[in-house]
Amino acid sequence: MTKVKRISTVIAAALLLAPAAEAQERATFPILVPLTGALALEGQSQRNGALMAFAERERAGTAALLKQVYSYPVLDTASNPQIAVQAFERAMGASPKPRMLMGPIDGNSMLALLPLAERENAALLAISGTARLTELGSKHIFRFFPSDVVVKAAQARYIVEELKRKNVALVHQNTAYGQSGNAELTRWIERLGGAVVFRTSLPVTTKELSGVIAQVRESGADVVALQLHSGSSALFVGQAARAGLGLPIVGGSALHQPSTAALLEPAEMKGVCAETASAPAADEAPEIAAFARNYRERYKAEPDAFALAAYDAVRAVFQTWNAEKPLPESLAAAEIKGLAMTYKNDGTGNLAHDAIIVCYDGTSRTPRIAKRYRRPHD
Repeated sequence: MTKVKRISTVIAAALLLAPAAEAQERATFPILVPLTGALALEGQSQRNGALMAFAERERAGTAALLKQVYSYPVLDTASNPQIAVQAFERAMGASPKPRMLMGPIDGNSMLALLPLAERENAALLAISGTARLTELGSKHIFRFFPSDVVVKAAQARYIVEELKRKNVALVHQNTAYGQSGNAELTRWIERLGGAVVFRTSLPVTTKELSGVIAQVRESGADVVALQLHSGSSALFVGQAARAGLGLPIVGGSALHQPSTAALLEPAEMKGVCAETASAPAADEAPEIAAFARNYRERYKAEPDAFALAAYDAVRAVFQTWNAEKPLPESLAAAEIKGLAMTYKNDGTGNLAHDAIIVCYDGTSRTPRIAKRYRRPHD
């Protein structure tokens, strides 16, 4: 073929492809997560899960990919509501203007972002469990992680119904997350016939817990319920083990994280359990096991429920995107099959309604799934 003919062929091919390029729908999908600060471990998992969903879609190169092109900037919210608001405003300056964002995992930051999402008519995807987020009447929040209304019911049921313990020492963080869990745990423990015999809240900066552990010992409690972030969860479990507390501990979702377990020796976790939405590092279901293998290969780390929830949330947007219909409406009406569970809006923005309990046997940092709950709050 002559040089002229080759050039003509290239031009003709470009003209043929031009309509497809013009038909592409472009969208900005910011990922707002705490990569620094007290919730950095949780935020990094959330970011990794979201980015993995984008990477898999791009690698697949499907027909949908040719039609829809996303940019997905990652902005650090630093575990701080004020910085989260600044990140949101920066994200809104993108072109095209975002119609959806993934919000940070911490409840205080999410509460600060919710009115901004309403102002912009943007869908705000949530991994946070803080119950209040979906109690304010917003049509712009979509939670892909079970709220505390769900997982605290599972945590309390496991304590009372499976462990047969009724005198509970409740240790919670003094954040929106901790306060939400405190309220829901108390409600469910009492509803199931138990009692909170000791209660205290901890700042995320607390490092010495010997006094709290002594108070738990003296309270007459026969079990400890934790609603703490990752670092505080590890501190309590480790110091309780070294003090010989000798009580079962059933923690919140932060305690299921491989990154939390990595801060402890396996023996320190013997008899420790935690509620969570999923446990991809331990689940043998084929699709979840495949997700875990891919995650390990990509990030050289173990996946957790926050990563899987973020992955499912991003893929839910891929499934429901419709350029002719506002995303809040299309997400609200959908039933979405994810890896962790099937997501369906209850009318208030809660899409995740299942929970599991995982427990550590003292020989490994990988827990086993001890109990699965379908809608434990019903």
